[in-house]
Amino acid sequence: MKKYDLIIIGGGVGGLVTASGAAQLGARVALVEKTTSLGGDCLHWGCVPTKRLVHSAKVASVARRSAEFGVHCGPVSVDFAEVMASMKRVQAKISCNDDPERFRKMGVDVFFGSGAFEDEFTFNIDGKRLLGKKFLIATGSSPAELSIPGLKEVGALTNITALGLTKLPKSLIILGGGPIGIEFAQIYSRLGAEVTILEKKGQILPREDKELSAALHTLLLAEGIKIVTCKGFIEIKRTPTGKAVIAARDGGDKTYEAEEIMSAIGRAPNVEGLGLGAAGVEFDARKGINSNLSMKTTQSHIYAAGDVTGPYKFTHMAEYQAGLVVSNALFPLVKRKADYRVVPWVTFADPELARVGLTEAEARAKYNKVSVYRQQFADVDRALLEGEGKGLIKIIVGKKKEILGAHILGPGAGELIHEYVLAMKAKLPITAISGTIHVYPTVSQGLKRACDAYYTEKLFGGWFPKFSRWIIRRGS
Repeated sequence: MKKYDLIIIGGGVGGLVTASGAAQLGARVALVEKTTSLGGDCLHWGCVPTKRLVHSAKVASVARRSAEFGVHCGPVSVDFAEVMASMKRVQAKISCNDDPERFRKMGVDVFFGSGAFEDEFTFNIDGKRLLGKKFLIATGSSPAELSIPGLKEVGALTNITALGLTKLPKSLIILGGGPIGIEFAQIYSRLGAEVTILEKKGQILPREDKELSAALHTLLLAEGIKIVTCKGFIEIKRTPTGKAVIAARDGGDKTYEAEEIMSAIGRAPNVEGLGLGAAGVEFDARKGINSNLSMKTTQSHIYAAGDVTGPYKFTHMAEYQAGLVVSNALFPLVKRKADYRVVPWVTFADPELARVGLTEAEARAKYNKVSVYRQQFADVDRALLEGEGKGLIKIIVGKKKEILGAHILGPGAGELIHEYVLAMKAKLPITAISGTIHVYPTVSQGLKRACDAYYTEKLFGGWFPKFSRWIIRRGS
């Protein structure tokens, strides 16, 4: 029986980054994946295919608006089957990075099949026993199953099955207004479906700053997407023309009908069938594997990373945590810990909604003195020039000029947010960004102008204008 320095369970981003790093450092590595290919959720059903669809939908939207720019395209026709086919072609190109042979050439032993722990040092995959000194569990997550009467019988699309469609539904009800629900709602609406979002937490994107969530809500309504807030889902049933959702609302239950229903409410960690109990690894079916800031589980030689452990279910978080595992698992004297103080994320709607740090409500609940500064994209020249003057930048600042949170709803927000991320990571004050030259005309000028608002408040409000006039007059 071959003994490995590190056995990795899960061939998604977390597992692949760890395998690559560990193998290149000279470790004997085994990589186990239960499906027939590497890449995980991100490559096959998440970030990669959906962002291609987001872009296809954006192209359709811009084509319909082309007259704004003096370009006349005529009626826009969407070939849905070709949209999906083009998504798969791009997906195939990107998948080359996750080719098993690439990892085998690095020295990684790659195994495909289902497996489970026999004990804390042995993993059995289809009858083949692998012995390891250290382990990483990076099995990811899957769409959460909802306990709504009638749902199993009637069936609903998920983010996985929706990507397999070749015919666009005429109408679609999406259960959940989180990032997955919002992205798919706009994709399918722009491609030609009539879309209704049912959200039971009072607002779409409930983890986001309420002001920016409300602004995006308004923009989505203007595009023709229907958004309904409700108290819960009572029943799913078939109708003569499709499917229906009975939702609990103030004033009485209401029925919503569509050709298809999509469930987009949360993710569940993939912890079942791994034999975690035999390995002595504590876990919760809803929250996932219990791990500390060093990514160690309740067994000090077994680590966990990515969606299966949290606390953030993002591809970039799995990649970050994998880097910690490589160091901590292979070098006993190294004790790197996760720093979750500055974690950005993006909802890839159009415009994008990006966030890092605290919302205004969270900051005011935590700190006594909080200032808020805004910049509308309607006042950013480059955004206006490109017909993208919707949305705003919002910065939450503490009493020592430190950035507590930054939120951007606007064009390329996912790219723009990183300037604020770096400033927060390096503990730079808001004045550092304000004092930095930004090229004109660029959308990123809006980042500086939002920070300039700090000086506008200090220099042109309160007592300072009177004092400055007195100094200027004395000088003359």
